[in-house]
Amino acid sequence: MPSSLQLHRINPSTATATATLGGNFHKQAQLSQATWVCPVSISIPDNVLHYNTHVVGPNQCCSAVVQAISAPIDTVWSLVRRFDNPQAYKQFVKSCHVIVGDGDVGTLREVRVVSGLPAASSTERLEILDDEKHVLSFSVIGGDHRLNNYRSVTTLHREEEDDEATVVVESYEVDVPQGNTKEETCIFVDTIVRCNLQSLAQIAENLAKTKCKLTTHHHHHA
Repeated sequence: MPSSLQLHRINPSTATATATLGGNFHKQAQLSQATWVCPVSISIPDNVLHYNTHVVGPNQCCSAVVQAISAPIDTVWSLVRRFDNPQAYKQFVKSCHVIVGDGDVGTLREVRVVSGLPAASSTERLEILDDEKHVLSFSVIGGDHRLNNYRSVTTLHREEEDDEATVVVESYEVDVPQGNTKEETCIFVDTIVRCNLQSLAQIAENLAKTKCKLTTHHHHHA
């Protein structure tokens, strides 16, 4: 693993609050040997840092991918928040339909994956959707794939110097499949997450340019 991925232990009292929020207590048996891990190597605002802190059992791995995007946070968020439309930027998703719910927390979606990946479908539950803090989290609760107990959190942050730029952090925890190492699992998932976020960047940047053109165009006619 790249050494820039510092693993910070955070103090247990905030960790407990986080775990309760994240509903991680269904694995209470494992918690005795679980570690609190925040795999994010950049500084992000404290009020959302805890979202990217995961409870990692002995047979799990945890990682994060960071992507800078040259587009305003609202433009990026408009794509990320659509739990019903992951194929808007995730190239590995062939189709998605909502099984239960209307886009609020608790909504379930079934995602079909393009052929060639070691998976066919995935059933996913929306765990957090916070339009103010720009946080989305989902967990994989079923399907035909090898990523058990996968939970991911995506948080968006404004670039401090620049309103037209956004930083996206996507962190996750997942069980290590039998026959694989933690490192292999993280490299595999990181690659998919990185592809998704690069694609998100491209689409959001194009969207921002189009919006920008429309606005300037509009002013000429005013």
